[in-house]
Amino acid sequence: MPPRLFATLLALGALSALLGGCARKNFFQPDARPDAVRAQPLPAATDSVRGATAGRQYARHGRLYGALVGQHHRRSWAAPVTVPVLRLSNVYPEGLTPGKVGGGFNSTSLNLKTVDGKGYVLRTVDKDPIRATPVALRKTFLVNVLRDNVSSTNPYAALTVPPLAEAAGVPHTSPRLFYVRPEDPLFQGDSLRLFRGQLAYLEEKTSVPVASQGEILSSTQAFGEVFKKPTHRLDQAALLRARLLDAWLGDWDRHAGQWNWLATAANGQTRIAPLPKDRDMVYYRLDDGALGWLIGHLFLRHWATFKAHFANEEALLSNGKYLDDRGLNELTRAQFQATAQALQQRLPDTLVARALRRLPPAAYALEGPRTTAALQTRRAELPALAERWYRRLARRPVIGGTAKAERFEIHRYADSTVVVVSSVAQLAGSVPFYHRAFLPAETHQIQLEGLGGDDVFTVENHGVNATAQPRVRIYGGEGTDELRAGGSNKGMRFNQGSVPAKHAYDKLPEE
Repeated sequence: MPPRLFATLLALGALSALLGGCARKNFFQPDARPDAVRAQPLPAATDSVRGATAGRQYARHGRLYGALVGQHHRRSWAAPVTVPVLRLSNVYPEGLTPGKVGGGFNSTSLNLKTVDGKGYVLRTVDKDPIRATPVALRKTFLVNVLRDNVSSTNPYAALTVPPLAEAAGVPHTSPRLFYVRPEDPLFQGDSLRLFRGQLAYLEEKTSVPVASQGEILSSTQAFGEVFKKPTHRLDQAALLRARLLDAWLGDWDRHAGQWNWLATAANGQTRIAPLPKDRDMVYYRLDDGALGWLIGHLFLRHWATFKAHFANEEALLSNGKYLDDRGLNELTRAQFQATAQALQQRLPDTLVARALRRLPPAAYALEGPRTTAALQTRRAELPALAERWYRRLARRPVIGGTAKAERFEIHRYADSTVVVVSSVAQLAGSVPFYHRAFLPAETHQIQLEGLGGDDVFTVENHGVNATAQPRVRIYGGEGTDELRAGGSNKGMRFNQGSVPAKHAYDKLPEE
């Protein structure tokens, strides 16, 4: 039996013994208020509740369980907090009207709107990952394992992000924590039962900057536009800022579904800027127990634990690989370094301390000082992280055209290879939509994909000592493409067709 499979079975067997052989029917706390208090109806005029907990069921285990599985953030989930009571009619001056219930595999959310159409969302702090579990396994201990793993997240971490993101120049929502009264008449429908008596976050539906004008796109829509039209380009500098902030906060869950995009048109060009959403995995902690360590280091490496130093950074960044490969492929080493250093300047100690004080007092007492110190250490390491990350991305970059006809220019010099991509339809003298120099010491291979249209690839060797490194692989894609090469073609390979569909540059993201 392979060692990794044996270790998996051993870990699951141990968890089965600890968590029980089948899914618990009453896993979650019935109400955020303590049992002794919730026996009494909450007066309608009550403004806030005291002693509420985000999920005290996560802290019901003993020391042995904590040593084996991990303490995670269990104490924060059980910490008593004071929370305002939600009243949709006056939480904002214009009020909020409930819409459809939704949510991903873990969260339950309620869409809301103001009278002028601005969108908000209410989502429970606690999660239930049963929807992510195969139907055949929903009555087994695996559900207990996944539910208990929610304790790896910090229930109040999202409250600390807005001032940090604001200073970093990254769009953000501003979540507010509330208690939903079980007796609230607006939450009596059966589809709303999971909100009753629970803590929930209310926030804007999208993280659009104030006074911004443009169209909100999903990741699938945004990349679809980029692949179709040379006039639509991603704001790569803005994406790098956002991704470095992700890394600093330890937010590993940054797949394409965790982003919206703002498309803004001006002077015949459309800039598509990232709008991050869902900060549930900030300050994640999994590997502080023997089994948690085993799971996080051997099987689910992208479930990266937040620590004072960047550990397992490739796994930390891996969920955003689709975005990084296509949205950071024009940026230079100097731009990576400048962005990291700018973040260091924008995120001083005073700001970090103030942001962490947004945690409820009881939760701050448990996690605030340690998290503050870790963020300060990680901030000092941002340039080194950016350097290593840049080198990984620069090793084998992929550059694509669009569904229209493009001109790809490959200029080979003694010390570098320069790639320039422009639209055939562009006027003479207009700025190309891609331009970057690649160094042999950093880049082993450059892959160019023409995609649609009748593309032209020209290769120019400048000087008798023009480099043959990095290698260049050209895929013409659809249309009638042409390679025009002058001089030596050493290190070049041209293919009229496309790469396999699952590896194609223009494969749309899965959300």
